[in-house]
Amino acid sequence: MFSVHHLSCLRDDRMLFKNLNFNLEAGQVLQIEGRNGCGKTSLLRILCGLLLPETGEVRWQGEGIEHNRAEFQAQLNYIGHANGVKEELTPIENLNVARALGAQPSATPLVDVLEHVGLRGFEDVLCASLSAGQRRRVALARLLATQTPLWILDEPFTALDKRGITHVEAMLSAHAQAGGIAVLTSHHTVICDYARVIQLDAL
Repeated sequence: MFSVHHLSCLRDDRMLFKNLNFNLEAGQVLQIEGRNGCGKTSLLRILCGLLLPETGEVRWQGEGIEHNRAEFQAQLNYIGHANGVKEELTPIENLNVARALGAQPSATPLVDVLEHVGLRGFEDVLCASLSAGQRRRVALARLLATQTPLWILDEPFTALDKRGITHVEAMLSAHAQAGGIAVLTSHHTVICDYARVIQLDAL
């Protein structure tokens, strides 16, 4: 369903990676590892269609994502380094915004979504008053508030404690069990039966 073919990335006249190939089917999780500066974030931005590769192609359901970008991005949930959380809104309000922006809403009530990520009781607290870890949990709650088959996550465990990391690993496993696909970067080794690893700085 999701594949890359002979992908390379050039930044500031430096080749970050080249000839990257992989294919992910429903129910698979791919972890991208590598040293700082090897191109992990650039790769995720290419996978989302936010950055053009130097060479190669990203395909969703067999078709290059550039041919139907809007339809592809409607199937995608991307969480980058920045949380994308509006601090002047509450967690519930942020999730309502996420649902209104186009992704198919899940059937799970938002209070249950927040409970799942450890934010029960913080539904109506302004995000500006939350800790860095709690704001990260609000961002990750978007994965459960909406229904998308493809998750692309840049360092999703940033600012999370051990319990938060366990929650995210459980979310990844449940997403894979339901037939979803996830690609993530992390310096933390993900505990998930459905995960495999690519070492980007070895390419």
